[in-house]
Formats: sequence, C-alpha cells, structure tokens
Amino acid sequence: MHIDSIRSLRIPLSTLISYIPVLATVVTCFFSVILARATLRYVEATDKGLALAREEFEREWSPELHIKLERISPSEARIVVTNLGRTSVLLQMIQLRKLTHAVPSERWFLNDPLVGGMTWTNNISKRLLACTDADFDGQVAAAMTFYASGRLFRTDWFRFHLRVCDGRLSRLDPSNIPARRVRVLENRKGPERRHDVVHDVATNPATTPDNRFFVTGATLKSEP
Repeated sequence: MHIDSIRSLRIPLSTLISYIPVLATVVTCFFSVILARATLRYVEATDKGLALAREEFEREWSPELHIKLERISPSEARIVVTNLGRTSVLLQMIQLRKLTHAVPSERWFLNDPLVGGMTWTNNISKRLLACTDADFDGQVAAAMTFYASGRLFRTDWFRFHLRVCDGRLSRLDPSNIPARRVRVLENRKGPERRHDVVHDVATNPATTPDNRFFVTGATLKSEP
C-alpha cells in the first residue's frame, strides 16, 4: 500500500518536459524586467550627465558682463565693464538712472568690442553728475546693452551709493550685485526677429544714425 501511494505521487517525465518552456519563459521575463530597469537607470544617468555638460557649456560661453563705477577723484569717475564670459561682445548702450526714477536719466550709445576676459573703461563724470542734483545722497544704477552671437542682451541694473556735495563726488560705493543673468532683448538670427519686453527703459523714443534700434515704452525694437 505504501508503494502504491509513492507511485501515485510520481510525475510523468513528459509532464516535466512540457513545463520546461513555461519555466524558461518566466525566467526570461524576470531577467528582462531587471535589464529594462537597469537600462532606464542608465538612460536617466546619461540625461543628467548631458544636462550638466550643457549647463557647464552654457555657463562658460554665455555672455556675462560686470559693471563697476569707480570714484577717481572728487571731480572724476569712471565706469569699468568686465566681460566675465569667453564670448566676445559688442557694447551698444550704457544707461544710468536714479532708483527713485523709473526711466534712465542718462544713456549714450557705443560701438566698442570687448573680448572675453577683458575690461572696458570710460570717464562718466559729467554724465553721472548730470543725472543727479548738486547735492545728492542716494542710489544710482547702471546697465549695459550689448550684442553677442547675433543676439541683443541687456544686463540687470548694478546699484551704487552716490553722494554729491556742491557738485563734487564725495562717495561712490557698490551697493549690490544683480543675481539675475543677462536677458536676450533681440535675436538677429533667422528671418524673424524676436522682441522681448525690456524693463526700465525710456518712455520717449530715441534714435541714432549709428545704431539702428530705438527704445519706445517698454520694448526694444529694430528699424526695418
């Protein structure tokens, strides 16, 4: 009787052979899932690496200018523009304004190249005093508009504390450094030109023969 029960538990060999493809399919599916998850992780790591490489490339080659106003003497001051990026730029316009005013008090147009890593200086004594009173104690701001890689950029406003007594410069110290990077104002590549909103620009249009763009309201546009 015991032998008969053992024989009844025996599985025929043909049945075992028929289960082998099923087991092989299950094992294949298991390893396929593991391989798919490993591939997804590899793709995610590759995407992150490419994003970091692109960010590093843009950070190295994107244009970035630093503006500094220096007091040389009680009657003289100068502006120092440093190109922190590797790309050469073409300086187009400097704007000065008091923080109490929404529009620039002084602006003048340029056409000077600035190589990456180099500085550009200019005497701004008369222009700085022109945008203030004979006696002034407050903050002024400066911004630069420039071309780089066929696009028009403008820096944020660099602020400085200025003190003027009897028409003489007694103090000119940096107040803060903008946290935002330069913004694209105009894209000169391609048949269409993009015009983005520009903040803190003059309400009156200003045109020059050497610079074929003008400022109106809050948008910087190009002449046709």
